[in-house]
Parts: sequence; structure tokens; C-alpha cells
Amino acid sequence: MIRLIEKGLMFGNLVHISSPALIERYNRALQHLAGKTTALTDFHVDISGYSPEVGIELEDELYLNPNGVNRQFILLTTEQKRAPLLNVKFSTSRDILREFIEMNEAQLFALTATDAVAGELVNSVFKLTTPRDLLNLRKIEIEADTVGGTLRKAEQLAGMVERFKTKEDAWFDDVLIAKMIETAKETGDVTRNPVRLHHTAFEQRNFWTAHFGSLYLFPDLDHPAAICMGEKPDDMPIKYVFDPSQRNQIAKFLNYNDLVEPIVKARGVDAAAILQQKMDFLTIDAAANADVDLTGLDRSDMRRLARNHADRLPEAYHGLAQMLRWATDGGPWPRITSDHPAYFYTLRAANTPHRDLVNMLLAELAPLDPRQLFICHKPLFYSTYATWPETKKAFVADFLAREYQVDKAGARDALFGHEPDMSGQDRASEAVIARVGPWGAIRKG
Repeated sequence: MIRLIEKGLMFGNLVHISSPALIERYNRALQHLAGKTTALTDFHVDISGYSPEVGIELEDELYLNPNGVNRQFILLTTEQKRAPLLNVKFSTSRDILREFIEMNEAQLFALTATDAVAGELVNSVFKLTTPRDLLNLRKIEIEADTVGGTLRKAEQLAGMVERFKTKEDAWFDDVLIAKMIETAKETGDVTRNPVRLHHTAFEQRNFWTAHFGSLYLFPDLDHPAAICMGEKPDDMPIKYVFDPSQRNQIAKFLNYNDLVEPIVKARGVDAAAILQQKMDFLTIDAAANADVDLTGLDRSDMRRLARNHADRLPEAYHGLAQMLRWATDGGPWPRITSDHPAYFYTLRAANTPHRDLVNMLLAELAPLDPRQLFICHKPLFYSTYATWPETKKAFVADFLAREYQVDKAGARDALFGHEPDMSGQDRASEAVIARVGPWGAIRKG
């Protein structure tokens, strides 16, 4: 994993904490939440305040996520909103945290100027015992306050102010007035600058979880289903429950709900370049398993590898080759059904609110495409990466650093973006075309 860390492909965009004041606040918050502290003098935190260095020190990578269910967080700065979320157990957690920070950014900025904000993503389940419990995780509420209780005290002060305004003879209540003055020293003037966090309840409808061997839950669709990458549970309260061996049923589920589209029919992408790159990844996998040196490969080298290792290439390669011939040479339309190993490699998520979750599922169903795996399903990418031969590790790390890391937004748009229909308008500028990288230009029309 050192190679990934050095290239910024792992633990990238974490927030560096080295100020003694921030470390002291972090320890107060950590003691408040988990009854623990760190002796480290500098470390890095993700969006939730989790630090991999502190996790190693405490020998507990879930020190802010007990039982992997109710995620706790420590905010030292609103800049954490740009950081990733590590040790992900639910696909919705980072989006919820980021939206919470953005919706309350001014209030959190003021609060974190003097103290850490500690909190928790709360639901009605504290420990998952069966997959059935997952269906109860439909609403997530965020409880948060500074370690010193600024918000709680501000609420108390607001109540005292209201009593002072409405209570008869309040001017003569010395105890109430003294308590108001004492509390206001800590909270400021809540009548002019109310301290209150908004937008703290979130719906969690369709989501992925790492629990129970990896589960994709789609209960909130016209045709609901659960897709289980581990052992299929027998007590899920959803009509259809599939495992990866049921390719036809998964394909029907995706199509019935209009969740996917063929790459070759998607607007705004260079389908031929995407298909060719997927074929190259399959070639690399076959060559790496044959202990071939993969350094410094160009297009001619890739063709040579495919020829020399044709007997090792998976059936998915040949299906993608048929699709590529149709896209580039106008050959016959290949009949690639869901039974074919290439089928899920030929799809991307349609433009729906569930796009990221569907792309995550497709990445797991087509795991020999490391680029899609890295972009859409980092937990699986890291665990899969650890099993590869060193030559493949080096090739993929170099590729991602060279072709994706330099322009993440452009690469994502080129692969998964959905352009609005702007027929008749000019094509994208040359600057935009140059930005999107080796997967082709995004067109506006």
C-alpha cells in the first residue's frame, strides 16, 4: 500500500492536524466520545475526524465507529468537508456528513474557532445482528455540539431569555438574571446571533453496506431488491434477493428500474476509448498472472501482450472486442447477454439519483477494471489491490496517478457524466476537450 500512499491514491486529501491547540481540542472530543486520547503530536483526519495514525496507536480502526453502525465524528475545521471518509461501512455516510457541514458551514466555522464539534450519526439500531436490521436504517439524525456544550447552553440561554421576557416581575429575579449573564459569557448574544444547527435529519433509502459480506439495498424503487455479495440471507424483508451468480436476475432488476445504459449508446463519451481501456486492463491482468514485465507499455506493446497471451485472455475480453468492432468499424451488433462475462463491463449507471450506488455495484460486478473500481468502490479496490502481483500493482498505481489523479473531475465526467441535451449548440471548447483526458471529449451536443 506504500506505493498508493506515495502517489496520493490512498489517504489523499486528509486534513493535517499539528497545532497543539487543535490536538488538545481533538483529545477533549475523543475523550468525550470514546473515553480515549492520543499522544501523537501530529496526525491526519478524514471528514469524520477519524485518523489512521490514531487508529494504529489505539489498535482500533473503529474508535469513532463502534459496531460500524452509528458513526461518530469530530470536527476541528470546516475544511474537513473536502476530505474522504475512511473505513466506510455505509455508502451514504460521507454524503450525509458533507451535506451537514455545508448546510451549517457558518455556524460550524464559528463554533470550531474555539472548540471541537463532536457528534454522531444516530439511527434506531446500535448493533446489527441480522441483515434484516439494515432495513430499519432509513432515517439518520445528526446530534452535535461542542465539547463544552455551547449549543446546549445557547438553547438554555434562549429559554431563559424567553422566560425573562414573558415572566411577570422578571426584572426582580436576581437568580435568573445572574444565570443569564453567566451563560452568555460562554455563548454570546443568542438574541442577535442565534447559535443553532439546521438540517440534521437525512433519509437513507437505497445504499450499500460493508456489513454481512457487502450488501446493496434498493428498497425504495418500483422493483425493489437486495444484492448480496456474500452469503445470501434468508430473512430479508424484500421480495427479491440476488447473489452474483444470478446475473440474469440482476440484469433484469437494473433494466426494469432504468438504472443502467450501454456505454456504446451513452451520449457525451468516447465509447470506443473506454472499451479499449477495459480490454487493456483485462490484458494486463492476464499478463501479470504470467509474470510479464509491465513497465513502460505503449499501444503496440499492449497489442503484443494481447497476441502473446491470447490463450489467457478471459471471455470478457472477446466480448468487449466485439463491442469495440461495432463501435469503430460498423461491424455486426454483438449479442452480449447478461450470461456473458463481458456484460457488466459494457454498462454504466443511467442518470438517476442512484447513479453513484449503481456504478459502485457495476464496479463490483466487473472487478477487472481497476479504474472503475478505484473511482466507484475504493474499499473493494484497496482489498483487491492487496492480492495482485507486484507487476500489476505497479502498473495500476502508475496508470491512476498519470491518467486519473491529475484531473479527477474530467475523468469522472468522461466516464460517468451525463450531458444535458443541447442539440444545435456549439461543441465544448478546446480547453474542455483537453481537460477530460484520454477517454475522449465531452460534447455539449
